[in-house]
Amino acid sequence: MKSKYLILGLFISLSFAGCSDWLDVNHDPDALESVPTADVLLPAGQLGIANNLMGWHFGFGGAMWVQYWTQSYTASQFKVLCSYQPEQFGTAYQSLMAEPLPDLKRIKEMTADDENRGYYFVAEALSIFTWQILTDVWGDIPYFEALRAEEDIFHPKCDTQEAIYGDLMERINEVLTIDLSESSINKGQDMIFGGDLSKWYQFANTLKLKLMIRLSETSKYNNATVLAFIEQADLLTESAQIPGSVWNDGMYEKRHPMRAFQQPGPGGSTSYISTNVKACKSLFDYLNLNSDPRLAKLFSGSKAPFFGDYGCKEDSDGNGITDNSTDETWATVAGNFPANLDLPLMSAWEINFYIAEVYARASNHAKAKEYYEAGVKASLAQHAVANTIVETGYAVWRDGTVEEELKQIGMQKWVAHCNFQHIEAFLERNRTKYPAVNDINIAANRTYAWANFPVGDLTISVMGREMLNKELPASPMYPEVYLFRNNNAPGQKPNVGQKVWWNKKQGK
Repeated sequence: MKSKYLILGLFISLSFAGCSDWLDVNHDPDALESVPTADVLLPAGQLGIANNLMGWHFGFGGAMWVQYWTQSYTASQFKVLCSYQPEQFGTAYQSLMAEPLPDLKRIKEMTADDENRGYYFVAEALSIFTWQILTDVWGDIPYFEALRAEEDIFHPKCDTQEAIYGDLMERINEVLTIDLSESSINKGQDMIFGGDLSKWYQFANTLKLKLMIRLSETSKYNNATVLAFIEQADLLTESAQIPGSVWNDGMYEKRHPMRAFQQPGPGGSTSYISTNVKACKSLFDYLNLNSDPRLAKLFSGSKAPFFGDYGCKEDSDGNGITDNSTDETWATVAGNFPANLDLPLMSAWEINFYIAEVYARASNHAKAKEYYEAGVKASLAQHAVANTIVETGYAVWRDGTVEEELKQIGMQKWVAHCNFQHIEAFLERNRTKYPAVNDINIAANRTYAWANFPVGDLTISVMGREMLNKELPASPMYPEVYLFRNNNAPGQKPNVGQKVWWNKKQGK
């Protein structure tokens, strides 16, 4: 059953790339037609990226590994994720390598010598964005020799993440030198900014900030340099996203990618979110006990189970019903995941939190507070809920040490990413180590664990407690499609606890 939906995830991504009413192309599947133009390939590339960011592997995998969601007691689909088994995220890897990156490369090749630099600029910015995702998730990967089959390079060597980051920084600096004043792109084929190249320039600047700040715990990071950059750069003030109005829940191939695993489609139906997923106690209790208004937008119900506890046959909360009983009412994902959600590549809250972090590291409390509050408010606005937590609630800013302020930012970033940027939440938690991890042994005394749950911390999976020596996942395994088809592939990782190069901060 799982393989069916892994294939389905790739199908959805490819289906978006061929929808005539969006991309203005209707190819006969049995006939070779003309090579697509840049304005046709651009939306295919944009949707190819977006469909993976919140698709099968990154959508569910990210949600499980940052403890937004957990496996239902009555299903088995996500046991691998919830017990830290050797998950590969192979469909996401193959899809990103096979669809958006080649599309973006083709756009750059077709427009490299054009006086109109618009398509080249956007394609290069999105290509850098996608490569960052790939190396952030898997670490060392083929990069310098990748996508060069036309040069007879069929087995690209694996490059270090440090080298990849160095080249991505060179590329973003180079693309930012392009003069876009006389350039344009078709606004009808740009789903993210409607052809506004000034916003794409802001996107590239903000992407540079993201590249810089991801290295915050490495020797490559210099906060003074990053501070100087944000104070002179033209950065995004809004989300770069596929708007929710693009999705059509009545047509299977045009749904938000997470909805494809909930609503009926060709050949049958799916209900993974409603039957296989429950809210996770880690996030649920944090929102509930702090009266966060986003709770009702994210979950339906009054209590949530421990993470990775699908094997429990005991009564943790003492209500006389065993945890795995169908009579027990655990919180679920609200609305089985809304059909019309925006899908950000980079979100307004994310950007503000990055800037707040830079100011916090510089001990500029006033500016850190300003951008932190802007980040929280952007998240609240995305959910269309009232601001009841920033001025007087639990999210009120408190001047403190650098680490205390980084924790405030990291905790609110964790909350804000839920439903929108699951893989980004996973990556940022690995970088910042917020939320922190509590080593409470839930299975040893469930009554105690329920009454004394470490609200605001993550916990070690109940069923995967010994798998990673009481650590959390840090990166997926290398996909089999990479290892078995590339003679220059490295050996397989020992487990999903192997950290990528920039993941250096102390903590689980």
